Amino acid sequence: MQVFTMKVLLTLIVVIAVVEAGPVPSDCMACICAVESNCNSNIGCNVDRGSYSCGPFQIKQPYYTDALTRSSNLGSGWVSCTTNKACAERTVQAYMTRYATYSRLRHTPTCEDFARIHNGGPNGYRYSSTIGYWNRVSACLR
Repeated sequence: MQVFTMKVLLTLIVVIAVVEAGPVPSDCMACICAVESNCNSNIGCNVDRGSYSCGPFQIKQPYYTDALTRSSNLGSGWVSCTTNKACAERTVQAYMTRYATYSRLRHTPTCEDFARIHNGGPNGYRYSSTIGYWNRVSACLR
């Protein structure tokens, strides 16, 4: 019985780790962070296109609010979470779990999809205005 309990516990830990990891691969996540702020965890919040973007991923409040619909592990608020690198990464993963899906894109999401959605919102993968952003992320990946 103890062996069974231990196997169940280990399985749950693995499942939780996979859920927390999210769909965005680590190399893609690192390059989005690099393009946004040179992965500067001390960047704080800056005005961008008339509203604030916060943290190393430069996340706006509506992005964070959308991510909250997919995760309850995003800290106690937009600024406090997005200015903390680990919480900001969880925010990006949760956002992508909502918007970068096979059912929306009609294909398995790629780093290009993740980057363009991060930059241009839920339909950013469709906008030509996000291609330059993707080019910068792509250059980082190389």
